Amino acid sequence: MTGVEIDELVSVRTLGGPRVRLVPLGPEHLDDVMPGLSDPETLKLTGTRGTFTRDAVAAHLASIGAAADRADWAILHREDGRFLGEIVLNELDEDNASMNVRIALVPGAPGGGYGTEAMCVVLDHAFSAIGLHRVQLDVYAFNPRAIRSYEKAGFVLEGRQRDTLLWDGEWTDSILMSVLSSDRRPAPGR
Repeated sequence: MTGVEIDELVSVRTLGGPRVRLVPLGPEHLDDVMPGLSDPETLKLTGTRGTFTRDAVAAHLASIGAAADRADWAILHREDGRFLGEIVLNELDEDNASMNVRIALVPGAPGGGYGTEAMCVVLDHAFSAIGLHRVQLDVYAFNPRAIRSYEKAGFVLEGRQRDTLLWDGEWTDSILMSVLSSDRRPAPGR
């Protein structure tokens, strides 16, 4: 048994860093989430295709709170409560104490270090409270800003998957990165 604390996924708690506060993502964030789901840059950076109806997104936000295999947070500016994006631990592999992480900031929020700080806060929680050994992600090669942010949070490049996304007639690779509980990581806000 790996010692993964499932209760920490079911009862998502509020987390905080010096400049961000992470609160459980839910239906009350619907109006904040919707703009990113139609923003062309956000869709490209996440490789997201398709359209999302307000009703479908509302139903999703209402259902995620009780999931035992994921934890979803809204990223809020600590000072003014402004919605900056969302961060999600998902794809639980309990036998191997491993999860995937994904983050999406709202248009206009990238570049301020908020994503890096939120990632550091979630990684600290993933390893200390949930008991994970490994957290991984994929990022598209055309997103060097995100790759730098993930490296600052402690992620290590593991490999390149060739031609995983066809976007606007161009193939791009995805980069596999991970961080282990035993790796050195910066403190949130550093």
